[in-house]
Amino acid sequence: ESPRVEARSVVCDARPSGAASRLIWMYAEEETSAAESFRLNVARHFQIFLDKSTVYVTARWLGFVFACLIYVLRVWYANGWYIVTYGLGIFLLNGFIGFLSPQVDPDSDGPVLPTSNDEEFRPFSRRVPEFKFWYSSTKGVVVAFFMTFFSVFDIPVFWPILVVYFFALFALTMKRQIKHMIKHKYVPFSIGKKRYAREQGGGGPDTRPPKNNK
Repeated sequence: ESPRVEARSVVCDARPSGAASRLIWMYAEEETSAAESFRLNVARHFQIFLDKSTVYVTARWLGFVFACLIYVLRVWYANGWYIVTYGLGIFLLNGFIGFLSPQVDPDSDGPVLPTSNDEEFRPFSRRVPEFKFWYSSTKGVVVAFFMTFFSVFDIPVFWPILVVYFFALFALTMKRQIKHMIKHKYVPFSIGKKRYAREQGGGGPDTRPPKNNK
């Protein structure tokens, strides 16, 4: 029995004391707080970058097109991950339909858009705003790009069938969306829309401050 007693005493001596365990917990909490602080700092700087990029619409969408080209080249040279590409296409199509759709559906909530030229101009309110559509689309492309580095997502599939099915789904979805626009007489773009009533020769008085001719 003496070897068992000695082994038990060695195990008991190897256990950390109360002070040592407190130091270990304090060190672990410091490591956790440092990692959380780093994560919050990165998230804050990323949010600042997003806030500053809201006014650069053209540059943002050019970056999105560049990301799409990089992804297409990756899939083309890798010759795989077609099911990932199909899922990305469905995701982008769904976001695009939300971008074209009004925030309030006239079919369920009644007419909320101007139906004649005599009504007051109201800007088109989208169900998915432009910035949110760009951000989600770009994030989807980046996620799909990183998925192409994992063979588990490379599911064998006959890709021409996916191409035909995607274009058929795109045509049917856009046909339904165009019918919805014609039915409720709205255009999801501001090109050619009037901004102020005085541009049509009417409206209230001009409230702009007088020019200084000095």
